[in-house]
Amino acid sequence: MTDGRKQHQRGPVILRRAQIGAGTTDQRLLDSRGSADFIHTDPWRVLRIQSEFVEGFGLLAELGAAVSVFGSARTAVDHPEYATTRRLGEALVRAGFAVITGGGPGTMEAANRGASEAGGVSVGLGIELPFEQSLNEWVDVGINFRYFFARKTMFVKYAQAFVIMPGGFGTLDEMFEALTLVQTQKVTRFPVVLFGTAYWQGLFDWLRGTVQPAGKINAADLDLLHLTDDVDDAVAHIVAAEQARSEQTRAEVAVATDTVRRNDGQ
Repeated sequence: MTDGRKQHQRGPVILRRAQIGAGTTDQRLLDSRGSADFIHTDPWRVLRIQSEFVEGFGLLAELGAAVSVFGSARTAVDHPEYATTRRLGEALVRAGFAVITGGGPGTMEAANRGASEAGGVSVGLGIELPFEQSLNEWVDVGINFRYFFARKTMFVKYAQAFVIMPGGFGTLDEMFEALTLVQTQKVTRFPVVLFGTAYWQGLFDWLRGTVQPAGKINAADLDLLHLTDDVDDAVAHIVAAEQARSEQTRAEVAVATDTVRRNDGQ
């Protein structure tokens, strides 16, 4: 072309004639002082959501075997549940697991504390709330989320089991989401331990005595829950489930490998 201005390349895009604009992309970016309203639009929120998944995946991808522990943020440090959860965190680390919590105070702090004091990996996945709540001091690896659903994905994706200590709405929400994912086979071989028989027995009895007879769940669905008051029993149940999962995975790999070999030999 005789006139260089009749063609302009903007990244991978070629513009010619009347489509050529003034300035460059960098120039428009750096010179722009427009309205900030765009940060409150849905497209921008999508980018923030994406960034939370990227940060979470990047932080936890090499975590190894882990257990998510849930419970009330309102549990006092001098409450027996705090001491029990602290022992649970220690026992999980001794069994080879990292401990993941919501990173807050109370029961979450107790689990993180037990894991950290035992020399294990103590993870806290915090959430932005209307009231101030920072990650507890026993979190060694932590990240704060804006969105509950991104945070929930991390709890499930990077854990081999859930332990549900006594708690409120948030704890119940995590428990029933885990049960729903297992029931619908979105995740497989995922033990859910209810710790504290006196606290959880009424709920379990209602599920067995009302929900199941009404045909809303199957009898096998109740087998997804393991009630206990003993730290060693809770950890043993999780370890046994993990061993069963490993054995099944090896068996599945062996079958697949054998199938490939037989097909290659035909």
